[in-house]
Amino acid sequence: MANSANILVVEDDAAINDVVCTRLKRDGHNVQAAFSGTEARLLLQAQPFNLVITDLMLPGIDGEEVVRLVRAAGNATPILVISARSEVADKVGLLAMGADDYLVKPFDLDELSARVAVQLRRGGQQAPATLSASKGQGDGPAPVGSSASGLPSEERLAIGQWEVLPVAHVLRVAGEELELTRTEFALVELLARHPRRVFSKQALYEHVWGECYGGQESTISAHVSNLRTKLKPTGTDGYIQTVWGLGFRLVPPDNL
Repeated sequence: MANSANILVVEDDAAINDVVCTRLKRDGHNVQAAFSGTEARLLLQAQPFNLVITDLMLPGIDGEEVVRLVRAAGNATPILVISARSEVADKVGLLAMGADDYLVKPFDLDELSARVAVQLRRGGQQAPATLSASKGQGDGPAPVGSSASGLPSEERLAIGQWEVLPVAHVLRVAGEELELTRTEFALVELLARHPRRVFSKQALYEHVWGECYGGQESTISAHVSNLRTKLKPTGTDGYIQTVWGLGFRLVPPDNL
C-alpha cells in the first residue's frame, strides 16, 4: 500500500500488543511487536521504523528510556506514548523529553489509528531511522537535518540570527545547527513564516499536529518551553514571545 509504514509497537501486555498490532496491520502497515524496552532497543538497532508506539511500564528498560535513547541518537522518528498514567505532569514530561503524542489507556482503536495517521503524515519527509548500537548508550544527540547547500533561496527564512531551512528541516542560529525534534521545528517554521503574527494555542496545535484542538494547552506549552530551553544558550529564546491571553508570536530582533 502507498501509505504503508514500518511501525514498532512496544507493549508488555500481550493482549493489548496483539490488538494494536492487528489494527495497524489492518490499516496496511508493517508492524513489529516488542514486549520489553530491551527488546525494543535491539529492534531499533537492527532495522528502520517510521513510527514507534511505546508503553511506559515495561520490563528491562522503561518507556521513558526508550524515548531518551531514540532522541539521544538524533532520530526524528515520531514517538507515540500509550499509558494508563493520565496525570498532566506525566504527559508534559514525556512531550518535553521528545515524545510527539500521548494517548491514555484505555483508548479507542479508531482514535489510535487516527493519531498514527497524523504522525506518519507529519513525519513523511523523514527517512526511517535506526538506533545506532554505539549510540543510545549515553551519547549526546546528533545534529538533526542535512546540509542546505543547493537549496533554492525561497527555502531559506532569515530572522535575525536564525536561518530556517524548511526542506532540510534545519534551524541554524549564528551559523550553528540546533538540534530540534520534528515538532519543535514545525513550530519554528510556522512562526518564522509569519513573524509578528500572534498564533493562539489552538491555531498552533491544529497546524502542527494536524488535528482538531481539544484544549491541549499543556501540550503546546510543553513544546514551546522545551524549544525556548534549547534556544536559551544561543541568546535567541526571546524571539518567541508569549502574548498573555492570546498565544505566541515570533518577534524579529529589531523589534525586541
